[in-house]
Amino acid sequence: MFRNEMKRDLGKGKKIYGTMLQEMVNPTAAQIFKRAGFDFFMVDCEHSPYDQGSVREILRVARLEEICPLVRIRNLDYSLAAGYLDAGAMGLMLPRVEDVTDTETLVSFMKYPPQGIRGLSGDAPHSDYRFGDLAEFIEIQNQDTVAIAQIERKAAIENLEEILSVTGIDVALVGPEDLSLSYGVPGQTSHPTVVNAIQKVIDISVKLGVAPGIHMGNIEKLTEWKEKGMQVIMYNSDLGFLIEGAEEGLKALKN
Repeated sequence: MFRNEMKRDLGKGKKIYGTMLQEMVNPTAAQIFKRAGFDFFMVDCEHSPYDQGSVREILRVARLEEICPLVRIRNLDYSLAAGYLDAGAMGLMLPRVEDVTDTETLVSFMKYPPQGIRGLSGDAPHSDYRFGDLAEFIEIQNQDTVAIAQIERKAAIENLEEILSVTGIDVALVGPEDLSLSYGVPGQTSHPTVVNAIQKVIDISVKLGVAPGIHMGNIEKLTEWKEKGMQVIMYNSDLGFLIEGAEEGLKALKN
C-alpha cells in the first residue's frame, strides 16, 4: 500500500512543497506535478467544478505516481470527507474554519474508530486494492491521513489555540487573501494586521506541534514566509502556472 511520506516528513519538521489543482480535470496533472518535483498537490473541490468521478481518477494516478494527493472539501459534510478519502485522497483540508467544533468534527470524519467515526470500506481505492490484515489497514489509514485546518477567518485567529489543540490536526494552512478580506482589508496581504495574524499562526502552531503552512502565488512573499517558519509551502496553481507562463512568453516574444 502506498504510504504517506508527507505525513512522516511533517513529523520530522521537513519543509513540504505543494500546489493547487483548480482547473485541469485530466489526471495527467498528477504526473506533471510529480515530474515538477512537488511533494503534494491539492484538488480544489471548494471553488472548482470537480465531480466525484474526475477526482477519483486524479487521485488514482497520483497514487500510482507516488505523489501525495489531498482534497479541499467544500464544507464539513461526512459524505464528502469519507468519499474523497475512500477514493484515495491522503488528506483533507477544511476551509472557513472558525472554532474548535470544526476541527473536532473534521478529525472524527477522517479517522476510523476508536479515533473517529469513519465507516469502513477496505476494498476502495485508498487500499490500492491490496487486501491484507484489516486491523493493520485501519492503523495505517489513521496514521497516514493528513488533517488540515485552513485558517482564513478572523474568528479562526481569535480561537486559534483551541482550534489547533485538537488531536489529529496536522497542519494549519493560511489563506492570506480570505484572511485579509475577513479583517476588512481585502487583497492587502502585507497589511500589518494580516501579517500579525499570519505570524500568530506560525507561533501557536509551533507551540502545539502543528505544522504551519501558507498558500500564495507570489514567490517572493512566499519565500519570506518560508524563512519566517512556514513548513508547508503551497505555491500557485495549475491555472496560475498557465496564465503566468503564457503572459511571460508572449511578452518576451513581443519585446
